[in-house]
Amino acid sequence: MASRSPVSPTLLTPRTAMPVAVAAALLAALLVLWLVGDRVFAAGFGASAIVVVGGVIAWRSLGQGRDEADSEPDWGLARAVTQTSHDAVAITDRGGRLVCANDLYETLFGGFPTPPDLTAKEGSVSALASAGRAAWRDGAAQVAQLRLDRQTVSVEITRAGDRQDMLIWRFERAANANRVDRLTDALAGDLGDRLGAAGIMAAMIAPDGHILAANPVFAHRALGRAEGQVEGMDFARFLITDSRGLVRFEREGLDGNPLRLVQVPFTDGDGGPLLIAMLDEEEEAQAIDGVTASSHVSTLVSLMPVGIALVDREGRFVQMNRAFARAAGVDPAVPPLYPGDLVVREDKAAVADAVRRFANGAAQSSDMAVRLRDHPDEPVALTIAGARGLGQAAVVLSLKDNSEESRLKREVAQATKMQAVGQLAGGVAHDFNNILTAILGHCDLMLMRHSPGDSDYDDIQQIRSNSNRAAGLTRQLLAFSRQQTLRPQVLQLPDVVSEVSNLLKRLLGETVTLNVSHGRDLGAVRADPGQLEQVVVNLAVNARDAMMTKNPHGGGTLTIRTRSVGLAEVRGRGDIMPAADYTALEISDTGTGIPPEVLPKIFEPFFTTKEVGKGTGLGLSTVYGIVKQSGGYIFADSRPGQGATFTIYLPVHNSGTVAPARAPARPRQTDLWGSGTVLLVEDEAMVRAVAERALSRQGYTVLSAENGEAALELLESCQPPDLLISDVVMPTMDGPTMARHARERYPHLPILFMSGYAEEQLRRSIDLDNVAFLPKPFSVQQLAEAARDALTAA
Repeated sequence: MASRSPVSPTLLTPRTAMPVAVAAALLAALLVLWLVGDRVFAAGFGASAIVVVGGVIAWRSLGQGRDEADSEPDWGLARAVTQTSHDAVAITDRGGRLVCANDLYETLFGGFPTPPDLTAKEGSVSALASAGRAAWRDGAAQVAQLRLDRQTVSVEITRAGDRQDMLIWRFERAANANRVDRLTDALAGDLGDRLGAAGIMAAMIAPDGHILAANPVFAHRALGRAEGQVEGMDFARFLITDSRGLVRFEREGLDGNPLRLVQVPFTDGDGGPLLIAMLDEEEEAQAIDGVTASSHVSTLVSLMPVGIALVDREGRFVQMNRAFARAAGVDPAVPPLYPGDLVVREDKAAVADAVRRFANGAAQSSDMAVRLRDHPDEPVALTIAGARGLGQAAVVLSLKDNSEESRLKREVAQATKMQAVGQLAGGVAHDFNNILTAILGHCDLMLMRHSPGDSDYDDIQQIRSNSNRAAGLTRQLLAFSRQQTLRPQVLQLPDVVSEVSNLLKRLLGETVTLNVSHGRDLGAVRADPGQLEQVVVNLAVNARDAMMTKNPHGGGTLTIRTRSVGLAEVRGRGDIMPAADYTALEISDTGTGIPPEVLPKIFEPFFTTKEVGKGTGLGLSTVYGIVKQSGGYIFADSRPGQGATFTIYLPVHNSGTVAPARAPARPRQTDLWGSGTVLLVEDEAMVRAVAERALSRQGYTVLSAENGEAALELLESCQPPDLLISDVVMPTMDGPTMARHARERYPHLPILFMSGYAEEQLRRSIDLDNVAFLPKPFSVQQLAEAARDALTAA
C-alpha cells in the first residue's frame, strides 16, 4: 500500500451540460413563439436563456473543481516526500486509516499494518495507542524505547494537515539496535548453527546478566536437551568454578570439560549487551601458574550482579566489578589500592586485620559493619571470605548496596520515636490537665469572692491567664500525640484559607506580600476547620520569621495555594501515601530555607532553631499532629537560601454535599443554678475538691468518691443520684466500667465523663449511650454548664 487515490463523484461536465442547456433554451423559445406570435421576441428570449444557463454551469464547474483541489491532498507528493526520509514513515487520517507510507515502513513491518496494531505484544500496542491519543490532543507525542517483536524502535507522532486531521508516524531504529537485533536473530539461526559446528558456544547477555539469545549448542550443553530454551534465564547460574578457577557447565559438574570464555562488549559505556563466546579446553592445557584461571574468574566476577572484589595476599585489590564500585562509591576506572581506603579512619584497622586473617588461611566467611568514606553516617555490611584456587586472589569481598534499606530503617526508627514521644506527650498532658483544672477552679472560686478593684483581683486574674496559656501548651502536646478533641466537618480548603486570610495579613505585616491562589475541581475534605486554621497560622508565622531572618528590614512573599493532586505526584512521594484522591494545601516562602541536617527533625516536639525564649518548639509538632489526626500527610521541601515549601495532603471526602464550615453557635445561658444529687467520682483529690465546691455553689447536693469501687459502694447505701460525673482513667476500676455497673442499677442515669484525653479516643472504649463529655482543664462555669446540659438532655 503506497498511497490512497482520490475518488470523485459523477458530475455534469461542461461538454455534456451545454447541449442540454441549448435544447432547453430552444424549447423555451418555441413555447414563447406559440404564446406571443413574435419571432424576434422568441429568438431573443432563447439566446438570453442559453447565455444565462451556460454561465451558471461554468461557474459551478469552476467552483467544484476548486473544492476538489482544496479538499484532497496530493498523496503522490506526500509519498515522494516520505521516500526521502531515512526512517519508516506512515500517515493516518482522523478515522485511523493508513493513507500513505514509504518503502522503509513496508520493510520494517513486513507489509502495511495500521498503527498502533504493529505487533503482537499487548504492552507495545497499548503504548502506541496512548501516544496516538496524546498526539491528537497535544499535537505531538513520543515513545522512547518500543520493543516490536525482535527489534527496538523509537516513535515520534505529529499532528499535521491544513485541518489538523492527519497523524505522521516516524519510526527510528534505536541506537545500536540494528547490530544487536541482527546478531540476536543470527544466533538463533544459521550463524548460531555454523558457530556450533565449529565448536563455539555463543550467547548474547543483557546488562543484568540475563540471556537475550543463544545458539542451540549452548542451550543443549546448558540444559542437556536440544529443544531447551534459555532466553530470559540468568547466565551465571549455568556455570561453576572449581578450586583451580576452571569454569565448567553446572549441569556437567566438575567432571565436565573446562571452558574458555571470551566476552565482546557492544557499547563503550555501561549498560550495553555482551556477546559471550565459549570454547572447550583440555584441562592439561591450563597454565600451571593460575593466570588463565584468574582470567576466567575475572570474567565471572564482572558478570555477577552483586558487588564482588578480589584481594591478593598483600591486601591489595586485584579486581572489583561495577556493582562493588557502585556500592562503594568509587570510580571503577581508578580503583583504590587497599580495602581500607574505602572506609572511614576508625574502621581502617579492623578491615585490614580481617583481610590479613583470611588471606593467611581462615576458612569461614565473616560479616562486619563498616562505614564508607563517602557515606560515614550509613553503616554497610562487608562480607569477607578466604579464596583458594583463584590465581592471585586470596580474599573475596562482598559489599551490598543497602542505601535504600538504610533509608527505610531510618524512616521506621523516626516513626517509632515519634510515636513513643507522642504517647509520652499525651500522658504528660493528661496529668498536667488535672493540675490546671485545680488551679483554674480555685481561681474561679476566689474570683467569686473578689470584685474588680480589690487588691487581689488583678493577681488572681494574672494566675488564671497564665493557667490558660499553660492549657494551650497541653493542647499542643495533645495535638502532636494525636489525642486532642477534634470537631471534623466536610469542607473546602479555599473556605478555610479565606477565613484566616485577614488574620494572616495582620500577622505578616506590611512588608510581606501574601499571594493566595486556588485550583479548580478541588475535592472536599473532612477536618476540623479551627484546627486547620491553626495549621495555616503556625506555618505562616514560621515563614514570616524565616523571611525576617533573611532580610531584617522586611520583605518577602508568602504563597498559599490549594490544588488537586494527581496519581503521579502521590507515587512520587514513595510508599508513604496510599494511592487515593487528595487535595493539597501548599504554603511556601522566600526565607532562609531549612538546612539538610535540620530538615528531618523539624516535626519533633520541643525542637527549635530559634533563640532561647522565642519559641517553644511545639509549632510544627502541633501542625504534624493535626494533619495526621485528620488522616492527612505533610512534607517539607527546602533548599538553603531559597525558602521552604510545606505541602499538606488531605484525602478527598466522597460522600454527599459539603457541610457548612462553621456550625452555628449555641446561645449562651446565664442561669446555671440547679438542684438534685450529683455523684462525683475523681481519683485526683485536688480536682475532686474543686468540682465538689463548684457544684455545691450551684445548688447541687454532691456525693464524692475517689475511685470506681468506692462509687459503687456508695450507690448501694444512698438515694438514686440525678447525675453521675466521673473521670475516665482511674486506678483499680476505670470510669466506663463503673458507669456500666451503675447503668445496670439505674438504666436512665445521666452520665458526664471528664478527662484530659481526647473525646474521640475515649469514645472508642465507651459503649454507653447518652453520655456527655467535658474535656480538662475546665472552669467552674464550664462544669456548671455541662452538668445543667446533661440533666436537661436526660
